[in-house]
This record gives sequence, structure tokens and C-alpha cells, in this order.
Amino acid sequence: MELKDKRVAVVGLGVSNLALVHFLLREGARVAGFDQKTPPQLGNRYRELAALPLELHLGPGYLKDLVGFDLLFLTPGMRKDLPEIRRAREEGIPVLSEIALLFALCRAPIIGITGSAGKTTTTTLTGQILQAEGRWPVFVGGNIGAPLIEKVREIPPDALVVLELSSFQLEGLARSPWIGALLNISPNHLDIHASMEEYVAAKKNIFRHAGKGDVAVLNLDNSWTRQMADEVPGRVIPFTRRGVLGEGASCADGDLIWAGPWGRERILARSDILLPGEHNLENVLAAMAITLTVGVSPETLRKVVREFRGVEHRLELVRELRGVKYYNDSIATAPDRTRAAIETIKGPLILIAGGYDKHIGFEELAARIVRTVSDLVLLGVTADKIQAAVESAIPLGSEGPSIHRVKNMEEAVQVAGKIAQPGHSVLLSPACASYDMFTNFEERGRRFKELVWRLE
Repeated sequence: MELKDKRVAVVGLGVSNLALVHFLLREGARVAGFDQKTPPQLGNRYRELAALPLELHLGPGYLKDLVGFDLLFLTPGMRKDLPEIRRAREEGIPVLSEIALLFALCRAPIIGITGSAGKTTTTTLTGQILQAEGRWPVFVGGNIGAPLIEKVREIPPDALVVLELSSFQLEGLARSPWIGALLNISPNHLDIHASMEEYVAAKKNIFRHAGKGDVAVLNLDNSWTRQMADEVPGRVIPFTRRGVLGEGASCADGDLIWAGPWGRERILARSDILLPGEHNLENVLAAMAITLTVGVSPETLRKVVREFRGVEHRLELVRELRGVKYYNDSIATAPDRTRAAIETIKGPLILIAGGYDKHIGFEELAARIVRTVSDLVLLGVTADKIQAAVESAIPLGSEGPSIHRVKNMEEAVQVAGKIAQPGHSVLLSPACASYDMFTNFEERGRRFKELVWRLE
């Protein structure tokens, strides 16, 4: 793709698009940046942008001059049905994303990993296994880490690129990776996607444009992904934690088993996996299917999995204080992730939940909370909705969990700390996004950890 002297609009000036701006300028493009935030709201990012040779359109009405460009790049998560974006498409302007450009320019094979939950853990583990094998340069990015677009010209053809891909990054993508893993699907991001059908359609781009020699890794334990095997243009490698497969990665009698063209092989014992929970067993099986398909040795896979302790903000044990364990699961931005977390932690449980409303129902989560949680600490915009769902799920004649309403994370940690007795666990697993109180789930999780460490 030739970029020199092209007039390029970059809409949304977050982390990934800021890297894109730097790349486009180095390629000789004439760049204009658009963002609904004002200079004070952008803060340090505005000072960085203002020092670059580009037009800036900021604040209210920022899209009114979005005309006459050769290319238009949208930030992930931006609604594609805005009138100005529709008008650009009608004018024939290609509407792309940083990830689409990465796919177009990258000379190395790409492994893409998506799903409603488990993407970061599986991507991180897959990258570590491939790096440990030592046969290829390995680059990990996408929805995690530093944007790879700035390095794309440096990535050699003999490398492997591992990308975590969100539904927003997949939406509109016209190419699929060499290996595309779809871990699971459950309702998510319905505040941005117009419907569940639109969300699922975006996820299917992980394999929709694949060739005959490409591979789709699919979870047979998820009802949505199990049904997609017939839609895959290339080869399907399945994984399941519920019995042995004729081909793929599976788990039976406490063993993780790989079945390939040369027969079945026991790869790991279930007890070798340090990560807690059945959802993490699925993540390991997916990483196993990807890396053994690539050609990693079972010995390398065993070594890395046996040492892998997970990723920050994902059922992360923060500390144990006076017999009480405190867990940070701030990544749980949807109800199904919180449900998986409370099914994993044993013993009396105090749950801190609530946050930004993504327009996902809490009924299934509420039924699990009623059976599992002793005390529920609620904060944020969705506190009323979660409380109503939990109260509706309490069987007649039963008391259900004690519900405590708080104003902020400081109060949540203080209340949970006072309630907790030796043997209890306190779990931050919000079931919601963080945007009502925090910039992102990482900021929320780190604030929780900071407050936990202040407890005396």
C-alpha cells in the first residue's frame, strides 16, 4: 500500500492511532487527526500531537471537515454508523483501521486470537511458547502491548506475529490470519455494536477470509463457536475440555492430549497448570492447539505452561491479610467473566462488582451470585441493575447475599475488609467496564491493589 503524499484522516487519537500517526508521517503521508476530546482533555497527548506536522480537528463538531481524504483510519470501538463516516464511505474513501494496515503490510505469517474472554491470557501464553521454542523471531501485539504498526517494516518474513484481536479490530477486516483462534463468544460490547448478530459477525472475520491452507482453532465447549466449524473456508483444529478428540487438543482423566496426523500424545497433566479455573484450562488448550499446529515441540510447551502464572488483573492474588485472600479480576468487564471467576474461587466469597453499563443482562450472573456469594459490594452506574437482578434471583424463603452499596473503590475495599473473616476471599470482578470511574480496567485494577495493600 502506497502512503507517500496520500491525504489521510485518523479519527480517534488514542494509543494505537497515535502510533499509527507516527507511522503514517514517516511514510510521507499528509495526516489530519480528529478527536472529540478538547486539548485540555487530551492533556499530554495533545502536547505530543501539537509537536507533529499534522492538522488537528478537536472537540465538539470535530468531524465536520472529514471530507476530501484518500484514506480514513478509525479508532477501534468507534461507531461506524455516524453520519460523517457514512458520508466518507459514500464518497468512496476507504475506511480502514490500524490493524487492517498491519495485515496489509506485514510480511510474516499472522496468528490471530479473539473471543469474549481469555484473549490476553491465551495470546500472552502463545507468544511465550513460540519465543521459548527459539525457531522464529516472535512479535506479540494487537489489543495488547505496544502497537506493532510502528515496527511493521522491521518484521522479517520468517517471523511469527501473534495478535490479540478485539471485535472492534476485526470489524470490517477484509483479511484473516494464517491461524485464527476463536476462544468463545458471549454477549459483550452491546453498547457499541448494534446487536449481538453484529458482534458475532465481527468475530467471524477471524476466519471468514481464510484460504484453504489457513487454520481456524475453535472451542467445542462454547455453543456459539461450536456451530461455526462448517463456515470455515480452511482447516478446523478444535479444542475441548470434555473428552478426547480424534484431532485437536482435549482433556480427559486429568491429562491434556494432542491428537494429530501421527496419533495421540499426552502433553500435560491438568495439575501442571498453575492458572485456576476451567476457563483457563480452555485458554491453555487453545494455546496448545495453536503452537503444536505451528510445530512447537511438546517439551517446550510443557516447560512454559508449567511456569506460566497468568497476566495482571486476571484472577490475580494481590495479598493475604489475616487469613483473607484478596483477588484482582478487573479484566472482568462482562457478566460471563465474573461468573467464571466466582465459580473458580473456593470458600466464602465477598464480591465487589459494578461499573459502566454495556447493556448486557445480569440475570445468569445473579443466579450464580445467589448460590455462591455471601456479601455483594456494589458501586458504579450498574449497581441498581445488578442489585435488582440478584434480588429477583433469590428463591422464596431464602435470604440471599448481603448487599452493600458504596460510592467508590476506596469505600468498597474498606467495607469488604471489615466484613471479611479468616477463610474469606474478597474478589474484585466487576462484570462491567470501568469507564464511569476509571480510564480503563488496568487503572481500576491497580487502584484496587493499591487500596488492598493499604489495609492494616
